[in-house]
Amino acid sequence: MADSIPKPRIAFFVSTLTAGGVQRVTLSLAGGFADAGHPVDIVVTQGGGDYEKHVPANVNLHVLEPSGILQSRWLAWRTARIPSAVLLKPVLLPFRSSRVLRHIGSLAGYLIRHRPAVLVSGMSYPNLVALWARNRAGVPVRVVVVEHNTLSQTIKRVRSRWRWRYLPAVLRNAYRQADSVVAVSNGVADDVAATTGLPRAAIRTIYNPVVSSALTERGAIRPDDDWFNPGMPPVIVGIGRLTSAKRFDVLIRAFAALRAETRAHLLILGDGRERSRLEALVRELGVEDSIRMPGFVDNPYRYLSHADLFVLSSDYEGLPTVVIEALACGCPVVSTDCPSGPREILDAGAFGELVPCGDDEQLAQAMARTLAAPPDRERQRTRAQTFSVDASLARYREVCFDE
Repeated sequence: MADSIPKPRIAFFVSTLTAGGVQRVTLSLAGGFADAGHPVDIVVTQGGGDYEKHVPANVNLHVLEPSGILQSRWLAWRTARIPSAVLLKPVLLPFRSSRVLRHIGSLAGYLIRHRPAVLVSGMSYPNLVALWARNRAGVPVRVVVVEHNTLSQTIKRVRSRWRWRYLPAVLRNAYRQADSVVAVSNGVADDVAATTGLPRAAIRTIYNPVVSSALTERGAIRPDDDWFNPGMPPVIVGIGRLTSAKRFDVLIRAFAALRAETRAHLLILGDGRERSRLEALVRELGVEDSIRMPGFVDNPYRYLSHADLFVLSSDYEGLPTVVIEALACGCPVVSTDCPSGPREILDAGAFGELVPCGDDEQLAQAMARTLAAPPDRERQRTRAQTFSVDASLARYREVCFDE
């Protein structure tokens, strides 16, 4: 009889389905809840994107329409419930505020029409929109906000955009209205508490859902690339958006130093605004014959499963999904000891060397040591199970439905 009772609807709000760690996490959670029998919606502010075709068949996709700039400012003012207009400066004053803020009204309309029991959102600005849309809608929906990155580092890197200086106070006020505040690592949770002033005890850590049988199956496919043929030099892989925070320039310089001593290839998977600058650096260092940058690929796991080394060179992260994916594929790992995530994932260096951020010389040395004495691949895979989809879903059920 209990099986006939419909399970509550859960909605996931993310700005777009353009390639990124937040998007992969959203798809994994949405698919997991749908497979468990919940009606599931993914709500986005913009259609298209690399991952739209990966939305599970049993998950509904809703694309919101934006309001005009003036109307969105008015809605933010009416729904934020912030006692001081000063705190709303980053929302009300800039002519070009974050695009996602223009969807408060349409997200409220979605909540009124579809009445999900829970709305899970990810990243700072979508989290604000989720909370303010609930205030606008006036319907009973549990809102769970998730922080994926170290907020202090994000603010530091965009310090020229003055409105970000006001963001911690806005988030502190808004997150007090959330039913649950989640961080993807203990490092992110510590940083959110320190940056916003929220009590650390009010922030729960839930690791991202990464490892699944589907990942293993996709990783078993051999790359159609002559670099992976027997007898070829070792292949080093870097994966991520080509942005300044990922510091692929450091990886390229480290690889050039390594390449001067030994034969090797570097494959960087991903795309972004830094592409032309990175390609110029490759030419400057004279390693065009040893580095490929093919852009976004649909199945990075087959490269990780057959590569000799994965390297993360970021200046900051939240919980870098790709490091977990590398472990799950059995791939040796070297990472910068950036805030936050790599140290937690790699258990303080037990499952991969950690090096200082921005130091291409030490990165090159760690890469050489790992290639010379790679870790046991099965041990890497076992460590990755800490970040399984099933473990993450169990924790999200607790915060979503008080189970």
